[in-house]
Amino acid sequence: MPKKKPAKHSGDDTTAPISAQDGAPINTWRWLVHKGTTTSFLCISLFALLIRSAVSMYPYSGAGIPPKFGDFEAQRHWMEITTNLPPIDWYRNGTFNDLSYWGLDYPPLTAYQSYIHGIFLRMFNPESVSLLSSHGHESYLGKLLMRWTVLSSDVLIFFPAALFFVLVYHKTRTKSAKSEVAWHIAVILLNPCLILIDHGHFQYNCISLGLTMGAISAVLCECEVLTCVLFSLALSHKQMSAYFAPAFFSHLLGKCLRRKNPILSVLKLGVAVIVTFVVVWWPYIHSLDDFSMVLSRLAPFERGIYEDYVANFWCTTSILIKWKKLFTTPSLKSISLVATVLASLPSMVQQILSPSNEGFLYGLLNSSMAFYLFSFQVHEKSILMPFLSATLLALKIPNHFNHLTYYALFSMFPLLWRDKLLIPYLALSFLFTVIYHSPGNHITMQKPKASSSSSFTNFPGYVFLCRTHFFISLVLHVLYLTIQPPRKYPFLFEALIMILCFSYFVMFALYTNYTQWTLSSSADKEKKQI
Repeated sequence: MPKKKPAKHSGDDTTAPISAQDGAPINTWRWLVHKGTTTSFLCISLFALLIRSAVSMYPYSGAGIPPKFGDFEAQRHWMEITTNLPPIDWYRNGTFNDLSYWGLDYPPLTAYQSYIHGIFLRMFNPESVSLLSSHGHESYLGKLLMRWTVLSSDVLIFFPAALFFVLVYHKTRTKSAKSEVAWHIAVILLNPCLILIDHGHFQYNCISLGLTMGAISAVLCECEVLTCVLFSLALSHKQMSAYFAPAFFSHLLGKCLRRKNPILSVLKLGVAVIVTFVVVWWPYIHSLDDFSMVLSRLAPFERGIYEDYVANFWCTTSILIKWKKLFTTPSLKSISLVATVLASLPSMVQQILSPSNEGFLYGLLNSSMAFYLFSFQVHEKSILMPFLSATLLALKIPNHFNHLTYYALFSMFPLLWRDKLLIPYLALSFLFTVIYHSPGNHITMQKPKASSSSSFTNFPGYVFLCRTHFFISLVLHVLYLTIQPPRKYPFLFEALIMILCFSYFVMFALYTNYTQWTLSSSADKEKKQI
């Protein structure tokens, strides 16, 4: 009897589904041990916790700046409100809940998270969450407990989600080397943007991003009901998770349309979404007024189409086009909606026509970048959404990921400077450079493969343009730290930083959209050859 030839596997195959046998717990852990993933993950996790703890020793948003302080006080105040008032009053203006003082403006899952953390604070430091009298509370113990709530959220949600993703992603990459797995774990857990915002500035993005990463991992291992549940939870924690919604919708719809009974497949996923939202939103769905009250808090249109100097389309072009003067807020809502949909549409169409795991990861990146560039009321911190997607694709686009990390950090530089986080900013930038250019790291040292997707960046002058961008950014760093801007233009340097970062984000978005479409074209060529 002739021996059967083993099936050939491509080392870059990220679209192959995991079989039931491969997904068995015993085989999963054997693979983890074989690749050394458990050891790498534990070591990198401990180091990542050390870095987070070190950053948390620095100031936070609004530290010692009355009367409203900053994001730290907002999160603490939500713990105060949720632990002292019934759920129906969490979003309602009243004697004990003045919405003009950091009113809760995130979905119910954030409120439940604040309640749990508030109970923790009340156990050890009741004064930090006492109703009304705790406004502006900044005791050492109170700050320490608050920092611990973020660290614990990271460990309980973001870290397991990172392990889940690395497991399913590299399980399909049959030729993934140990160095690739370890490097990928490092760039996910040592995400400098997330660490600076959550553990420096002070927020809980690790929860919504962790739930989103869990949903992405569930897509890769074809657990679609779990995908819907996890992503619905992410949306119910932070409405900015909607940046990823076009990618999830188009990919799942594209897969459902290719099944024997597409309507039944869509209904099954729809039921999972509805049930999850009903459970999370239960206290507010008994009355239309209560439900509308919560929704109105989630969309602060009165703030205008942009704030500060965020590197998106509306804020950057406002230098020449005064959007707020030319259009009313309702008109700008419609215009930004159309622009966001149009920018997301190419990646959505590609996934509906030709759904694949790799295309889905690019779709996440393209839809989140489209929202960042064109949606209504974007904050500097919103770059975390496209940056997470880029982190998951870091092995595919290592050079572009390196550039994006630099400009994502730079786009938040004025915000971090105001929070007195210059040293953590510089330290984490250096740490990322060390990780990226670590000795013997063949991932980042290897030459790009000649393919249609790389030809986009081969046009004359591209390298010169990137180097010029980088040189200008270095100059702007120095100018921002050493020179006072002209009195007539007090925010001149912020505007220049914004323009520079926006121009790079546009180039990056064009490249990733182009690359996603080449995936389907290359797949069609392979089918014709077969």
